[in-house]
Amino acid sequence: MAVAVIATAISVPPLRILSRKIGAMAQPGDRTVHAKPTPILGGTALFIGLLVALAAAWRLPDFGAVFDAPGNVLGVIAAATVIWLTGLIDDLRDVSAPAKVAGMVLAGSILTLVGLTIIYFRVPFLGFTLLPPDMSALITVLWVVGMANAVNLIDGLDGLAAGIVAIGAGSFFLYGWRLLEVGVIDPGNLGPLIAIITAGVCLGFLPFNFNPASIFMGDSGALLLGLLLAASTIAVGGQSDDPFSGQSWFFFAPLVIPLVILGVPLFDLVFAVVRRARNRTGVATADKQHLHHRLMDLGHGQRRTVVILWGWTAVLSCFVLIPALTSRGNGIVPIGLLALALLLFTLFAPRFGRYSDLGDNSDLGDNSDTANNSDTVDNSDTVDNSDTADNSDTADNSDIAEAPEEAAQGGPSKEAESGAESEPEPELPKLSS
Repeated sequence: MAVAVIATAISVPPLRILSRKIGAMAQPGDRTVHAKPTPILGGTALFIGLLVALAAAWRLPDFGAVFDAPGNVLGVIAAATVIWLTGLIDDLRDVSAPAKVAGMVLAGSILTLVGLTIIYFRVPFLGFTLLPPDMSALITVLWVVGMANAVNLIDGLDGLAAGIVAIGAGSFFLYGWRLLEVGVIDPGNLGPLIAIITAGVCLGFLPFNFNPASIFMGDSGALLLGLLLAASTIAVGGQSDDPFSGQSWFFFAPLVIPLVILGVPLFDLVFAVVRRARNRTGVATADKQHLHHRLMDLGHGQRRTVVILWGWTAVLSCFVLIPALTSRGNGIVPIGLLALALLLFTLFAPRFGRYSDLGDNSDLGDNSDTANNSDTVDNSDTVDNSDTADNSDTADNSDIAEAPEEAAQGGPSKEAESGAESEPEPELPKLSS
């Protein structure tokens, strides 16, 4: 994990310079709130951190069993490369929704080819089901596409996706480690290693990505993180039929636990699909009704919105991990009280005064980019170079017209779009029938 953190952090500064040099910048637009062009090659830093961490693990004797049969490791690297390139091309040059889906499907198919598939599927109340090969491959690909899109959609504010994935991956590592201790999965299982590396690259990237972000992960980073989450959960949850994972609470199962841990982005994904289908606007039509938008509409600033969603991810993780790790159901009582307190804070905090996020004025952005606070519209908490797609609260364009010279000289920059912090709300790809 330490190697992943350090490698990712070291990669960010040169990638920021490269972004400015080649014009890979997220430009302010109608559906963004960041006040100045921002580098968008952060996903490459995540990819570099992944490769370096895997190389370091390969040299460590403790992970010898994982690399004894390197097929799964090479499969994850190949799939990660495909989905990273898919997102990177989309960051630099607009890619159609079907092309992005094709990249996700190809990445998921690579995992199935190396045997990293969902073999066992537990249905609550009905027990485990052994999936036939064709169904196993289909569900594996759908799992990858769903995870990638979930992370892509939640990536709408500075640090939101990186923080949620760090919490979720770290929680799933603890669960996988517990399964290793009791012998449910063998030491050669790749899942825990991928989970802890995923948490590490997110932590290494987060200091540069938290508000005000100096670099965005783009689609390349969001899709990559979704794939890594999918791979780790498949390796741990989809290839074990041991009842241990359900002995604490009968409805828990290896594949149910990651669904709960990643409940925030997955709920946002499902809610977006249902909402757009109900409004007959098309599944791929972007809107401004995601969870982070709704929290900001309540009056929360950008930083506080991010911290609230981090908090919900942590609560959901504790909700499933405590019974699974301790085999005691009464451990959820304090978690329930914590969830109630967080709910009350989420609903009523904005009514007790208009304060900037976390007690500071950092959400107003850099003073060099905004003329003064009087130029903000209504909510002063949302004038920073945030990831959200809502542009209703940004400062007047006349106050932020001076973009860095590097963006002007670097040629046409890509207009931010789906999945990146500074980009317009991500569009769900249309799946052809």
